[in-house]
Amino acid sequence: MKNKSTLFLAQAAMIAALYVVLTFVFAPISFREVQVRVAEALTILPVFTPAAVPGLFIGCLLANVLGGAMIPDVIFGSLATLIGAFFTWKLRRASPYLAPIPPILSNTLIIPFVLRYAYLIEMPIPLMMLTIFFGEVISCGLLGILLYFALDKKRDAIFRIDNH
Repeated sequence: MKNKSTLFLAQAAMIAALYVVLTFVFAPISFREVQVRVAEALTILPVFTPAAVPGLFIGCLLANVLGGAMIPDVIFGSLATLIGAFFTWKLRRASPYLAPIPPILSNTLIIPFVLRYAYLIEMPIPLMMLTIFFGEVISCGLLGILLYFALDKKRDAIFRIDNH
């Protein structure tokens, strides 16, 4: 059991680190009302391992803190990623094409309000929902599905935790 928990922690830490690195490598498009946060492609990972749920949450939290985000963004932006990751994990036995839907929806519904009330962005909330939605479709939907099929071929070699 100890070996399994060590592997879980290592996977969660690696996923968190990857999230932070990807957020900063693509920083010009990772923040604000029109964004494609490439790191959100990693929200497909709960399909492979439950360690991705806390890993994505911590990664988003750290990326937001280190990126100088306002407190409401740190809290609610990270919670949006946590909600998306958790429900992706719940859908892990369904079609891989359904896996990106939870993070797309959670970010589309939460982030525009964060942008409005934390950053006082004057753009209409429905328009921000649209821009966030399209960014999430690109990062979670397109890039996430590409990542899924790249990793699925090596699932057993990469992820050794039973995800039931």
